Amino acid sequence: MPATARACELLATGDIEVLGLLPYSSNYVFLAKVNGQGAEALAVYKPSRGERPLWDFPSGTLAAREVAAYLVSEAAGWDFVPPTVMRSDGPLGRGSLQLFVEHDPERHYFVLVQERLEDFASVALFDAVINNADRKGGHILEDAQARMWVVDHGLCFNVADKLRTVIWAFCEEPIGGPLRERLVLLGAQLADDGELGGRLAELLSRRESAATLARVESLLTIDRFPSPQGEAPLPWPLV
Repeated sequence: MPATARACELLATGDIEVLGLLPYSSNYVFLAKVNGQGAEALAVYKPSRGERPLWDFPSGTLAAREVAAYLVSEAAGWDFVPPTVMRSDGPLGRGSLQLFVEHDPERHYFVLVQERLEDFASVALFDAVINNADRKGGHILEDAQARMWVVDHGLCFNVADKLRTVIWAFCEEPIGGPLRERLVLLGAQLADDGELGGRLAELLSRRESAATLARVESLLTIDRFPSPQGEAPLPWPLV
């Protein structure tokens, strides 16, 4: 079984032990240990009941958006969202459970972009697809093998345009090549109710799933990275 599948199985079926509250989060987010079938891993547990109410996102939906972002990343072959599942039997109730990535918090976007700018093109495109309203610099992680991961996708998939990100380096550049091929692949799966489109409609809403497909189709038609109208909308804090 591939490592990603094994990680998802452990997250989906293992016993969850909450270790403590993670700092610097606007919602209740916990570090947890997951045990099962002779394996053990650290995970980030985000219970729906710990979500702060927002005016522009329905209450209790942020955990599902975390899972949806993982599915989109996997479907397109980007593979940079850590394995993430929904658990209905968590210690604090229903919530998302994501594999914890060991990383140096000082190695965030504003450091990494100086060294590997082109690696962020796929992240910028991913954020445009999922309509990420909160891409902070600290949401980009680098593990010990220098593999890049992206996390914190609770504020995504809104039907209204909400793109707010620190990654505006590719504005108006052509998409083309392998990135376009991944968009084509993703669009086909979003259009299929038996594939990703149906799964997103269950996690989010049918309107939000349809809007995700519409964003992919728009990007394919324009064939350029999006750019803001006027001043670039940035998250706060930036990291």
